[in-house]
Amino acid sequence: MKEMNSPEVKMIPIENIRVINPRVRNRKKFSDIIANISKLGLKKPITVCKRTGKNGQYDLVCGQGRLEAYITLEADEVPAIVIKATKEECLLMSLVENIARRQYRAMDVVKEIANLKKRGYKSNEISKKTDLAVGYVREILTLYDKGEERLIQAVEKQKIPLSVAIMIAHSEDSDLQQKLQEAYTENKLKGPALFKARKLIEQRRQYGKTLTSANRGKKQKAKSADALVKAYQDEVQRQKHLIKNAKVCEARLLFIISAFKEVFQNENFVNLLKAESLNTMPKYLGDRVEVIEGSR
Repeated sequence: MKEMNSPEVKMIPIENIRVINPRVRNRKKFSDIIANISKLGLKKPITVCKRTGKNGQYDLVCGQGRLEAYITLEADEVPAIVIKATKEECLLMSLVENIARRQYRAMDVVKEIANLKKRGYKSNEISKKTDLAVGYVREILTLYDKGEERLIQAVEKQKIPLSVAIMIAHSEDSDLQQKLQEAYTENKLKGPALFKARKLIEQRRQYGKTLTSANRGKKQKAKSADALVKAYQDEVQRQKHLIKNAKVCEARLLFIISAFKEVFQNENFVNLLKAESLNTMPKYLGDRVEVIEGSR
């Protein structure tokens, strides 16, 4: 990035500021910004740079929410830090500011990363400029190129790991259940994460890869007899997998319960547990052990 002169703060007419990379704002947070500015004033000026070849005209670098709050409050001017930077540098600074925030819209950041790639930046360069891991940048761009907005959102909200999202994106629908089973076996998906992944796959199959609701209002094409048969067979296979897994879990649980029952018959071992304050167990497991004892 080019070296920039020391910034100066000045009052700039709002009508002379152009937002080059607008974003949708959270209404509640935007209302809070307006309330704070109206009561306490602007704590942090916005950042702008002079527009090339346009005297008195500026492009917004950072502070869209603050600028829009001033517009809502019907102000004519806004305090701004004026810097010298190219349009590329302005977009990059705006992206870095968004990533640094505690909350942001995942797709906004991913789109800006994609824009950097379109402008010729390589994955390792984007990684250095945004402080994101280069592997993350490459894989998230892979999802973006495939139009997988739903998977990107799930990754950003930590519902599923990025590796699982990549696996889903590269798999055929008929292979997904097997892939999920493999991920479960390899400890990539456990407990609630497995349930969330199944739910996400179903939503993706029903509503598509994108997050827009446009597809929901469209009438689905009539399914052929073969498609209905295939859907039925897929559901049967899914139910069989669930039943099989449930039986395996039940068998393991019964084995554990039996093992506890045998161990607790050893008085010396029980005394040792008590001495080490380890003589408690989950209520469900304790109840099951009592059930077995009562049945014998």
